[in-house]
Amino acid sequence: MPALGALRDALKGETQRRDRERAAAAVAQREVTADADLFRREIGAVAPLAVPPRATLPRNPPPPLPVQTRLDEEAVLHEAISDEFDPEVLLETDETLSYCRPGVSQEVVRKLRRGDWIVQAQIDLHGMRREEAREALAEFIRESVKRGLRCLRVIHGKGLGSIGKEPVLKGKVRAWLVQKSEVIAFCQARPHDGGAGAVVVLLQPGALPAHAKS
Repeated sequence: MPALGALRDALKGETQRRDRERAAAAVAQREVTADADLFRREIGAVAPLAVPPRATLPRNPPPPLPVQTRLDEEAVLHEAISDEFDPEVLLETDETLSYCRPGVSQEVVRKLRRGDWIVQAQIDLHGMRREEAREALAEFIRESVKRGLRCLRVIHGKGLGSIGKEPVLKGKVRAWLVQKSEVIAFCQARPHDGGAGAVVVLLQPGALPAHAKS
């Protein structure tokens, strides 16, 4: 039967092919093993690389608070101004209630009245509550000192809109200014600069609060 013979030959050929593949694989494996043995003999015993210990870095501390920021915060405490201070004993008894710090020539006030100093900055406290106005004035003077300004205008209003038409802020502003060591003189503004509703303030040159000089 020719068909049976052909099938037998095919199976025999497939068996021989598989035998050849297994033999080739065995030869290849022996070569790989031989190469590995040769490599180990050539380089000798191999010690694994030591893993260096990991350095533990400390956490970076938060950046220090800038010195100026700390001084500014301290300034809020050191530069407190009181509502209870009575400036009448320090003010000149004229209609403008001018002020000149002891040791400063009266000529300074006269020049201030004449407008010899140019107003470099101003703040309008008109309409503010007393506490708000006090804090705003202290901050205004502090910033003006930092900027090296000399002549300021503080607008406090004439009190026409207040209860009893009394200029509450007008007296308070003068009391607050007298307590500021940076202020060496002030007087009522000239008519075209605000008149009775404002005061012109002169700061000492290079003024710095005492706590900021250290």
